[in-house]
Amino acid sequence: MDSEGYSVKRSTSGELDLVPDINSGSLSRCGVTAARSREFRGKSLRPLLIVEAANPEWTSVPLVGWNLARAISSRTNALIVTQARNRGAFLRAGLVPDRDFLIVDNERVAGALHRLSEFVRGGTNKGWTAVTALASLAYYSFEWEVWRLLRERLIDGEFDLVHRITPLSPTSQSWLAPRLKRLGIPFVLGPLNGGLPWPENFLEVRGKEKDRLSMVRGAFSLMPYYSATRRHAAALIAGSRFTMSEFPQECEDRAFLIPENAADPDRFPFQQRDFDGRNLSVAFVGRLVPYKGADMLIEAVARYMGPLKIDVLIIGDGPQREELERQVQARGLQGKVRFAGWVEQKDLAAAVSECQVLASSSVREFGGGAVLEAMCLGLVPIVADYGGPAELIDATSGIAVPFKDRETLIDGFAKAFETLERHPARIAALSAGAGARVRQKYTWNKKASEIVDIYAWVLGGASACRSTTLSFGKGH
Repeated sequence: MDSEGYSVKRSTSGELDLVPDINSGSLSRCGVTAARSREFRGKSLRPLLIVEAANPEWTSVPLVGWNLARAISSRTNALIVTQARNRGAFLRAGLVPDRDFLIVDNERVAGALHRLSEFVRGGTNKGWTAVTALASLAYYSFEWEVWRLLRERLIDGEFDLVHRITPLSPTSQSWLAPRLKRLGIPFVLGPLNGGLPWPENFLEVRGKEKDRLSMVRGAFSLMPYYSATRRHAAALIAGSRFTMSEFPQECEDRAFLIPENAADPDRFPFQQRDFDGRNLSVAFVGRLVPYKGADMLIEAVARYMGPLKIDVLIIGDGPQREELERQVQARGLQGKVRFAGWVEQKDLAAAVSECQVLASSSVREFGGGAVLEAMCLGLVPIVADYGGPAELIDATSGIAVPFKDRETLIDGFAKAFETLERHPARIAALSAGAGARVRQKYTWNKKASEIVDIYAWVLGGASACRSTTLSFGKGH
């Protein structure tokens, strides 16, 4: 689908890119001119950002939601709608209620389903598919409260579009999508990410994670509003190639690929990493649970028989820690592997200041936020070649380790150490490449800029049609 001013192009890697058309005339769809489209750029643009999970004091999805919403807000006149649990963090960050954000309180439903998920998940840091499934049910109540709170303002045309940023999971459907369509208000969805299949030779790890529900994950397409959510979205953003591949074919001409995670160069300043050919310091950052693969990294260090002195700093904590500590002792690596426990994000740069490499041995990683933060700092990523992290690097910025099973993954990391032993200058080159790649492609500001471009594309095709339907649904 091409519109004057912007063209959607599919690259050889399968990405859908929004390409500026320098010799543009008018945005032809619905007769909207390029000048009209530019009215929706910058601070004059009024998006409603639905960000159920958004919190600068937490990690994972809430931190993604916060960072992306704030970056978009810095470019537009956005209003953020978030869940009541985030109110305190928003206030501490200096945001003003009603001006910058609104609170939606569906805690009666969300809290009850969260307690149920804690009961059925099978242990702390386990059964994440079950947790996501129950959270997706709670999200219906969240959108109902959004509609109740903002229905009249939506009908009155206050917002140019609505963008649901979180939940990130494709299993969370939108009850609002068809209602917004009737009002002529464009609905943007994403980045969506999740559902990456378990590698077939890691079913034992899946069992340890008590992830039984992933075996029937495809049933989420039977959830209410699954088809309507995708059919009525003006644009869908995929956070990974796998999620992109799950979009129905009918969505192809309005689907975009923008990775879920990003990094803040101010918080993660670049430091050139060099290697003397003798001492290699490796960082591991993540929860200590089976699928993250810290045990396989430890085994790879034990298996490496070359002259390098390798030490590993494990940052993170979790139920597998005692098992990992026993493994270190059994393999005689007490002087080579250290456990730092949890480290606050603000302290991460200092914690890894002496490291040259980040090892990401996770066998089922959706996003890869820790990888981007490490690259931003100048660490060289060595990643398992499956899922999100492998999509973030190229040959100039990291090393991807192909694998079929546990043994090939361990051997792959050991061989990566051997490669650095033979070619010590690669550390400096890859360090520079990693830092440059993040700043060129994967900052929150870059992501927000790409999304605002999608807004302009959407409004160029939909805004002129809105006047004919704006009054529809007064009684809804």
